[in-house]
Parts: sequence; structure tokens; C-alpha cells
Amino acid sequence: MAKIRLTTGKIATFVCGEKQLQAFLWDQLAPGLGVRANPGGAKSFMFQSKLEGKPLRITIGNVEIWTIEAARTEARRLQTIIDGGRDPRKVKADAIAAEQAQRSADAAAAASERIEQERQSVTLGQVWQTYIDDRKAKWSEGHLANHINLSAPGGQVKKRGKGLTVAGPLAPLMNVPLSDLTSDRIASWLALEAETRATNAAQSFRILRAFIRWADDTPAYSGIIPPGAYSARKVRDATPKSETKKDDSIQREQLQLWFKGVKQLTNPIRAAYLQALLLTGARRTELTELLWDNVDFQWQTLYIGDKIEGMRTIPLPPYLSQLLATLPRKNKWVFYSSRSESGHIEEPKDAHAKALTAVGLPHVTIHGLRRSFGTLAEWLDVPIGVVAQINGHKPSALAEKHYRRRPIDILRMWHVRIESWILEQAKIDPPTQPNRPTNAAEVRDENSTAVPCP
Repeated sequence: MAKIRLTTGKIATFVCGEKQLQAFLWDQLAPGLGVRANPGGAKSFMFQSKLEGKPLRITIGNVEIWTIEAARTEARRLQTIIDGGRDPRKVKADAIAAEQAQRSADAAAAASERIEQERQSVTLGQVWQTYIDDRKAKWSEGHLANHINLSAPGGQVKKRGKGLTVAGPLAPLMNVPLSDLTSDRIASWLALEAETRATNAAQSFRILRAFIRWADDTPAYSGIIPPGAYSARKVRDATPKSETKKDDSIQREQLQLWFKGVKQLTNPIRAAYLQALLLTGARRTELTELLWDNVDFQWQTLYIGDKIEGMRTIPLPPYLSQLLATLPRKNKWVFYSSRSESGHIEEPKDAHAKALTAVGLPHVTIHGLRRSFGTLAEWLDVPIGVVAQINGHKPSALAEKHYRRRPIDILRMWHVRIESWILEQAKIDPPTQPNRPTNAAEVRDENSTAVPCP
């Protein structure tokens, strides 16, 4: 195999013969370096050697692109690799694979960084609806409404009254990135909101706290909110303390006036609803969402939606049974309303305030009627576990030893006593006739002239 010193001129004049498939011109200076010419006139630098006794040939590149010196350098590099016992082709393939892997890793890192930047910049408002959609199936209508109202931006025309709605306590946080919901930010927000609406601020904080826990358990948002955002001491100190309204209840001596004021309401459904609250100690929404299907007049029981246990069964005492039996059945709800989208009573506090004012009684909240049930039951020395089981209140640790799951017949015995005593104090005669539901066609609706209440 003849060798010459490769020059530009010699390469230019070198051609492949007509009967040859390819021709080679070998270099004297760089072992293994040669020029290969094809019948078509294409020429390229190539390298030839042996690896483990087997011939090895590698194309370096086109002679019009590679210089002779660059080709000699590449040939020497390839021979060095062979001298080290490695295959240059595999070395090249490994290098390409490593480069591709690095590019993929760099792209993945860039994508991860971009995703993390997006995660860190997502705001509370952007995630809020996702949170509501994920959890609302487990919430009552009232609880869902609280999430919507307390986070509302305000500025909308009021549905009732004049003017525009006020932004909810959570509204100032809606544009805050989750990553900025630090304990300092939350404490400052609480302190500001507590100055003008402490109760709503405390309620909003409880809702926010539940959201933070959900976010930490949700992979898409886990780890974004700083640790201790709601549990830091500064946040606890800034949270408005809820105090029990000791005077927010109907007293024994007020019962006669209270029933008088409620019975004078022109809307019999609202009048019945308020009496049912006092006589069962149920939560506001537990009765607004009471279904006719859950009223059993035969066995004198009510099946009430319970926020703690899902559903609970309580007795239907005689007076309340007769009261419900007189109500019209316009839809599936016991306390229906033709004015609300839900089809049932939504907000009874105005009617209650009107009844109190009419008889000169001090203000008592709707929740105060629930509190009144437990307070009035104490006059009869009713076991605290009975009251807790009827009104769906989880007993405190102090009362836990007195709390046991009593069957409905025992609850009924005590519930009838409570109702009878309340009626006695209110100077109301107990019912004497069997309770039978009234046909809906025989009862006027809530917008008609008042129907006398029992």
C-alpha cells in the first residue's frame, strides 16, 4: 500500500478509475490516514487500522470541508483510542449518547424549573375554585356558600337592599401567591380584618387553614405554602378568639312571648321552622335542608343531615309532629320557599328578628335557638348525652363519660319531656289528636294569607 505526503494538489488530481468501486490515497505522515475516491467523484478523508486483529475503517469527512492537517490530527486521535484498547466508533456513539442524555437532562431541568416557577407564582385565587370543586361534594350548601361569600371580591349590586356588596375577608389574599402565604402575611391579614369584622375574620381563617392542609396533601400544590403558615404563634395570637354568647338564648320566662311573636309571623313555614329549631336544637342548615322523605310520621322520627356523622336520627315529638303535618308539600323540602333558587328557606334571621321585635324581646341569633334547646333542657336535669345526641353536638371530654349512644325510644322519652316542659312554660296546650300530614292542596303556600300555627 503505497504512501505519499498528502497535499491539496495531489488530492485534487486523485480520481477513481472507471472500473474501480473506490480508490485510496494514503498519507505518509499520519498512520492510517487516507483519501477515498468514489466513481462519482466524491472524496473523503478516512482512517484505517486494526482493533484486536480485525480491520477497522472510519470515515473522517469530506475533503472539501476538512483540511489535511485537521484530518491528520483526527487520525492520530483515533489511533490513540485504538492503542488504548477501545473502539473509536463506540467511543463516538457513547459521546453522542452522553451528549443527548445531557441535552435531555438540561431540557428536563429547564422544564422542571419552569414548572416550579409556575407553582411558586400561582395565587390563592387561581387555586381556590379547584379546591372548592374538589371538596364541595362533602360540604353542606351553607358551608359552600361561606367559601364563595367570604372570598368574594365585592363591588356587585346587592340582591337585597341598595348599594354594592363588600369584599369578603379572604378577598385581599386571593391575589397573593401561595408561596407568599407566610405566617407573617397571614398574621397581618388577620389583625387587619379583626379590627372591623372579628367573627368573619376568625371564620375565614378556619376556612383558609383547611385550604392550606388540602394544598399540602395535593401533589400539584404540595410544599408551596411555607411551613407553619397557620400554626405559628404570631398567627394564633392574631386570630380573634370566639367567645360563647352566654345571653344568646331564649330564657324560660321569655318562652311565652317568644312563641307569641313567632306565631304572629305571616309566613307559617318560617314560623314552623323557627319553632322546629328551638324544639330540636338542630343547626340552621340541617333544618332548611330537611326533606319530606326524612320525616316519618308513623314512627315519629326525623332523619337529619349531620355535619359530624353524615345523618342522625332523632325523635319527632308530638307538638312538632303536628306542626310539620300542617305544612304544604310544594316540593321535596319541608320548609320550602318559592323565592329561593334552592327551593327551601335560605335565610330566616329577618323573620326571627321581626318576631322578637314584635313582642319586645332582646335579639337572639338563629344559632341561639340551638343553644336555647340545651340550656332549657337543664331545667329537667336531662342527661347531657341525650341533649348532645338529639342536637348532634359532639360532647366535650369532660362530658364524654356521660355520653352513650341511646336508642331512639329513650331519646323520645326525654325529647317529649323537653317539648312538654317548653310548651308548659309558653302556656301552649299540648296536642291531643293523632298527627296526620295535611294534603298539600288543603294548605295555602307561603305567599298567601297566614295559616294559623298550632
